Amino acid sequence: MAERVEAWWARRQWSKGAEIPYAVGAYRQVWAAYPALIRQYHPELNAGIALSQVPPAADVLLLWQCDAGHRFAATPTEQRSRPGRERRRSAWCPECSESAAPRRVVALPMRESVDDPSPPPAGVIRARRPRKPMTVCEKTPDLPPGEAFTSVCAPRPASRVEDRVRADLFDRLAFTPGVNAVRVGRPFFHHLEVWPDLVLPEVRIAVEYDSIGRHGLEHVGHREQADRRKDRALRSVGWEVVRLRTGRLEPLGPYDLQLSTWNRAALERLIATIRGIRGPLFVDAYVR
Repeated sequence: MAERVEAWWARRQWSKGAEIPYAVGAYRQVWAAYPALIRQYHPELNAGIALSQVPPAADVLLLWQCDAGHRFAATPTEQRSRPGRERRRSAWCPECSESAAPRRVVALPMRESVDDPSPPPAGVIRARRPRKPMTVCEKTPDLPPGEAFTSVCAPRPASRVEDRVRADLFDRLAFTPGVNAVRVGRPFFHHLEVWPDLVLPEVRIAVEYDSIGRHGLEHVGHREQADRRKDRALRSVGWEVVRLRTGRLEPLGPYDLQLSTWNRAALERLIATIRGIRGPLFVDAYVR
């Protein structure tokens, strides 16, 4: 059970036998991927303890204050998983999120208007309504799982940096251009296909460019879980994934690269990683 920050800190002092169980800056790199949370955390509201002294997985209730001035208590895990699909800064504040999208209250029928008002007899369990089957897009071509193709459902590139990464990489390696999807074996968000940022069909490698976005909400929380699920879907059909992680995002897979920016050195690191996955003899056959 989560405990107040003062009790949690005192218990950690006792268990570690130190006045300061976690030094300032110990978890700075982990929290750097959540700039919205850094803005909302104030040490004076949490017994003077800095956010970089709090392990992200600690079961402790911290006090946060959003940009609108709302204060609320939440654990680090609750805060890091709160954004979901929202792009607003207020996504980390429960009160702001509720005001932006209030819950819809549906009035229930009165007892007299129900056809069968009597409760079921003792020991009788009424059958639940069957769940609606998940709809799957029918535009995905009937291809073997793991086959790369050009999808009509794939979104357009989300940033200019992705276009630059694509241009630089395809300028060095003669891979098939224009392919933007991979057929998978199980539905992924109502599609039997996934859309990596870069698809390299000859070596069966998908390249993803990840950043935290303008408001620090991209590829964190629930979005990170979707990234992991996407990687599992690709690896299950024989593909490998290389994520270019910027904005101090932590690597998700064994071949992910942490970058400060995209430049010539980053391109060489990416090509070296592709060589390490599929072998230099095979990859060098596509060098221009």
